[in-house]
Amino acid sequence: MVTRAEMSQPRKERRGVPSAGGSALDMDTAVVILGAGVTALTHPLLYVKLLIQVGHEPQPPTAGSNLFGRKVLYLPGFFSYARHIVRVDGKRGLFRGLSPRIMSSTVSTVVRSRVKQVTPIPDMEHVSNKDDIKTSLRKVVKETSHEMAVQCVARIFTHPFHVISVRCMAQFVGREMKYSGLFSSVAEIFRQEGIAGFYVGLVPHVLGEIIFLWCCNLLAHFINTYAVDAIKAHAYCAFHLQFTQAPAVRSYTKFVMGIAVSALTYPFLLVADLMAVNNCGLQAGLPPHSPVFRSWIHCWRHLGAQGQLFRGSSFFFRRVPLEMAALAVE
Repeated sequence: MVTRAEMSQPRKERRGVPSAGGSALDMDTAVVILGAGVTALTHPLLYVKLLIQVGHEPQPPTAGSNLFGRKVLYLPGFFSYARHIVRVDGKRGLFRGLSPRIMSSTVSTVVRSRVKQVTPIPDMEHVSNKDDIKTSLRKVVKETSHEMAVQCVARIFTHPFHVISVRCMAQFVGREMKYSGLFSSVAEIFRQEGIAGFYVGLVPHVLGEIIFLWCCNLLAHFINTYAVDAIKAHAYCAFHLQFTQAPAVRSYTKFVMGIAVSALTYPFLLVADLMAVNNCGLQAGLPPHSPVFRSWIHCWRHLGAQGQLFRGSSFFFRRVPLEMAALAVE
């Protein structure tokens, strides 16, 4: 028999369904666990990528041929590089710098959840098929601005862990043990560089993420508005058939745009990672491995002059730079 007190409670609570706060907490926990798993699985890829970014090439290039039959020199790909790391440090060596990355993923999830609680998603206006062009564009700008604010706040909180992770991985170059643990690394950075040491490379990282976010969202919006809808209208008018695949195309447009735009904004992430290592006491960030950069703009110009702004963007079929190829021939 249900009492009066039980009847006064919300129906979902009487049935044992958790409240909205409990659901949000459960969702955050699930995202944290999932994020930690994905981070652990993908860490060897990012580890190899980071070592390529700092210019560490411990294995000689191999001769090969391109699609036109011309002989070229190729640098080792991911699997060859990973096997080299295993030979030097063992299988556990592939996960150097993993704990700061997991901490960064966890903090990012928590911060994003808290920021979204301050500006709840239901209060945001979402784009509808019934909106006109001006209204839909206004809503896209508003949504993107909200996403940008969330991203910037999360980056400020997680960037110190990113710096620690990058430096832990870069120690492979010089075989140092300066950054061996999370807490000892925090103490080392604070002692040597102060608070500013935790935010080296923050500006290019944030700029790259902001440019990626705006370009991806706006390009996807304009393609969906002008291209997909135009194809749908043309198909309907010309053949009296509705373009039924338009909703599916819209759902994949943002994903495809993300892949394309990420390639264009890669130099920002490369410069951010190099600045996190530069002049921190590790061989990977000091001459002769790397010049000492005055700023991230100096780093960008140096890489641009050498044609290395996309170094590390590919794991396979890595062509030897022209300068290195010429030395190899000589």
